[in-house]
Amino acid sequence: MSDVKRVVVVTGASRGAGRGIAVALGGTGAIVYVTGRSTKEGDAPLPGTVYSTADAVTAAGGKGIPVVCDHGDDTQVAALFQQVQDEQGRLDILVNNATCVPDGLTASGPFWDKPLSLTDILNVGMRSHYSATYYAAPLLVASEGLVVMTSSFGGRIYMHGPAYGAGKAAVDKMAHDMAVDFKTHNVAVISL
Repeated sequence: MSDVKRVVVVTGASRGAGRGIAVALGGTGAIVYVTGRSTKEGDAPLPGTVYSTADAVTAAGGKGIPVVCDHGDDTQVAALFQQVQDEQGRLDILVNNATCVPDGLTASGPFWDKPLSLTDILNVGMRSHYSATYYAAPLLVASEGLVVMTSSFGGRIYMHGPAYGAGKAAVDKMAHDMAVDFKTHNVAVISL
């Protein structure tokens, strides 16, 4: 068995699925960079912070490294992957989970009765998956890594309206097309 620990980045890992994925990967002994914007309880309507998730990763047997990162800001995303390069020299797995949950997302009614800000999910969600993979690509190619996009069956059926559905369908298609580009570099890309 190798003493080399997997190096992982999980975006949007303050809470929800991102937190669960990060902690599960920590349970394998991985070094997990936990990203998100929440630094203290109350920063967001739901509980969770990058620090509490990083602590949970470490408690599970890995090494949790919290990184405050707004995935809507490409400069911060580039800095995240430079930090991984500087500290670890490689990246084995990128889990793209960061997303925006706009007010009104789950409200009933047609899209034109909901706030136009629902399209923010196309920025932090669809676009942020693209930009994180863009900045991570050199590290992933060097390690013949894995990219995981968290998606939803909402990309195939009506769920929360067209902005949500379009964002999730785009993530699925993006994973397919990125896999084509990464294939000759032995980097796998999947959308779950």
